[in-house]
Amino acid sequence: MNSFSAAQRSRVTMLDVAERAGVSKASVSRFIGEDRALLSDAIALRIEQAIDELGYRPNQMARGLKRGRTRLIGMLVADIRNPYSIAVMHGVETACRQHGYSLVVCNTDRDDEQESQHLAALRSYNIEGLIVNTLGHHPDLLRELHREMPMVLVDRKVESLHSDLVGLDNPAAVHTALSHLQDQGYRDVLLVSEPYDGTSSRIERVASFEQQIGQRPALRGAVVETGVELSGHLQAFLDAPAPGPKALFCANGIAALATTRALRELGCDLFADVGLIALDDLDWYPLVGSGITALAQPTEAIGASAFDCLLKRLRGDDGPVRTLDYPAQLVVRGSTQLSRSPRSSGTRH
Repeated sequence: MNSFSAAQRSRVTMLDVAERAGVSKASVSRFIGEDRALLSDAIALRIEQAIDELGYRPNQMARGLKRGRTRLIGMLVADIRNPYSIAVMHGVETACRQHGYSLVVCNTDRDDEQESQHLAALRSYNIEGLIVNTLGHHPDLLRELHREMPMVLVDRKVESLHSDLVGLDNPAAVHTALSHLQDQGYRDVLLVSEPYDGTSSRIERVASFEQQIGQRPALRGAVVETGVELSGHLQAFLDAPAPGPKALFCANGIAALATTRALRELGCDLFADVGLIALDDLDWYPLVGSGITALAQPTEAIGASAFDCLLKRLRGDDGPVRTLDYPAQLVVRGSTQLSRSPRSSGTRH
């Protein structure tokens, strides 16, 4: 086999292959397309040898556009720095690759203008479908795109956009967290959430928290948001009289990081002064104090399922809109062990 640089391969054309093989350009097109069976074995062998000798690489994008297919899937994310987004994106990309698709990712950086520009760019790339995990502040643009192609939402609903949705079972996750805290002896719980900003998953978690606290006479609860006033809110919570031991419930990994930093700035003894449980299970959780108890999201499965839903739609499935809610998995560490008994770290339930 001959060795060619990328630049050399890019200069080799289909006509060059045809001349080397002594066949027509149409025969080469059939060979690299979906009509190879129409060629005799002898002609196919000559074309294969010519391609190998010349180092020819067909332009997959041009071929896709000619057939009306690009094998490109778009993904719009609100914040590519968010560990959740990265993990879900990896699940989507892996599933795409397994089915012969490529993924084009656009990061809006939580900016509405960026979102609008990226949606226009994705359309110009002739993507075949779109996976959306973003603020959804442009529902009209998303609806317009949805009329042109299949679309799947991840984690966040978009008002009046009737698309498949894949994400976490938020009410069940909140129930798991509160049950664990109550069983461990905590009686006063403060939920720390990022600002709502219209994000459906955050709103749903806070609403579930408030509803379930109301159904648990043994627990008292309140809600605060991350931001410049977080340290003050935490200090007030720690100083206030309570019906029993106190715990913090962080609604995602970003809130957990902000809360942990604030507690250190306040000089708290992690986690003797206050318990902590957090949604998501990030790599640094076991490294803080005696480890942070987590509600792990199956991010790889969420990403893979989002692509699977999209693939079904691409293949003609026009059934009712689906919502796939995955359960969180409780990972117990030292941050919610009031007794400080010698239990094994990272026990999964």
